[in-house]
Amino acid sequence: MSVFAVEYVYSPDQNDVREEHRPSHREWLGTLVEQGRVLASGPFSDGTGALLIFTADTENDLHSLVSQDPFARAGVISAVKTTEWKPVMGAFNHLV
Repeated sequence: MSVFAVEYVYSPDQNDVREEHRPSHREWLGTLVEQGRVLASGPFSDGTGALLIFTADTENDLHSLVSQDPFARAGVISAVKTTEWKPVMGAFNHLV
């Protein structure tokens, strides 16, 4: 199992649509937290996007999972950057 940092970029002209889908997005994330697939998530304070920390077997598995996000299905994420991450200190270092 690998750890991935995922950055969502939001377009400001999609704020209303994002707000509409936020409850289902957070419910989806909550289920993944319970499964141990999401370790942390939250929006950037300036509203331009979010950072999510996932576990996945492969990057392809991660992309498949992220495509199921209600935000992705609603088309309110303008860009996604995924990077495999190897935490060496702190709360997540036991995962690698």
